[in-house]
Amino acid sequence: MVLFGIPTMLNISFSLSLLILLCTLASPFAAAKQFLPDAPNVDAKAWILVDADTGYVIAEKNADDTLPPASLAKMMTTYITSKEIAENRLKEDDLVVISDNAWELGGAKTDGSTMFLSPRSKVPVIDLMRGVIIQSGNDAAISLAEHISGGETAFSDNMNYQAELMGMTNTYYMNATGLPAEGMVTSARDLTILAKAIINEHPEYYSIYSEKYFSHNNINQPNRNRLLWRDSSIDGLKTGHTEAAGYCLVASSKRRGMRLISAVLGAKSDDARARESQKLFSYGFRHFETKKIYSAGELIKENAALWYGEEDFLNLTVENDITLTYPKGEKKNLSAQITVDNEISAPITAGQVLGSLEITLDGKIMTQVSLVAEKDIAEAGFFSRFFDWILLFFTQLLS
Repeated sequence: MVLFGIPTMLNISFSLSLLILLCTLASPFAAAKQFLPDAPNVDAKAWILVDADTGYVIAEKNADDTLPPASLAKMMTTYITSKEIAENRLKEDDLVVISDNAWELGGAKTDGSTMFLSPRSKVPVIDLMRGVIIQSGNDAAISLAEHISGGETAFSDNMNYQAELMGMTNTYYMNATGLPAEGMVTSARDLTILAKAIINEHPEYYSIYSEKYFSHNNINQPNRNRLLWRDSSIDGLKTGHTEAAGYCLVASSKRRGMRLISAVLGAKSDDARARESQKLFSYGFRHFETKKIYSAGELIKENAALWYGEEDFLNLTVENDITLTYPKGEKKNLSAQITVDNEISAPITAGQVLGSLEITLDGKIMTQVSLVAEKDIAEAGFFSRFFDWILLFFTQLLS
């Protein structure tokens, strides 16, 4: 770099960049913490707000309390149905025979929500999916359970198996509908785990949750999720209500590429569960953001020492994108800690785990991921390896 005289344009650009960087680092306000208000008061027994992509919990209260699921149990019923279709054990146009049992327990003569199925009629699987999601039909949920597993008891076993796989530790199912049953429980946190799976694993069927109406047997019924009419950013998921459970709602909203999921359990009315959910979304989108911090394959650690290899150094990267949720304005306060394995030796395979990256905010761990080798590096020849052995021996001796 030319320090005196007439610098080139490149020198001017570099000097200005360096000056700006030094001024930024020297500023006492560069890492000032942003004000973050408390989460709103939510009038419900339990609630939680999470980011759908990162799983970051923005706010919660009593999120692990076990409560009756009511019709929120139907989310697992439709998840399993979607999974059966995805794994080619079921087809959308397969016809399901509606049993007398499904009609008696969940049909038109009951006081519960129903799709108004006719007993012994044949209905396509995809129509029953809509009947469960949009109309919250108990008859449709029982019919799917019987068709997939032969009965609700066997289907409930599958529901509990899927819940265990997902890590829903506070959930236990006893039927496909959510109709009251002693011992059947869930939690707000578990329901967001299930909602994430529905959204991310089966997006083609998640779109049904945003449909406002569905008609069967010439009876047109609206989706019970009021938020679909109030807020265009909200595209699901499911309502539930029994006397024991109160008014419940699991909802999801996507704005500017950020998707949030809320679960509100035990609200006092239909309007209250919608209003309290809106409070949570307003708070989350106003005060938090979700951004990609590193891209898959991005160089994180350059020139890590390598022994016994055809090259003396190697680069470490991350295998997947790293996306974080944090309070707005706090990205500058994120801290990255890199740990690299001691005495890395060839041969090296691309993708081999050789260290870790930990990102924290105010001492709280936001994520911890593996660092992997950027490429293959072969072992060096005998004399090169012998020289490295001697060098490493004396390095260890002197350390």
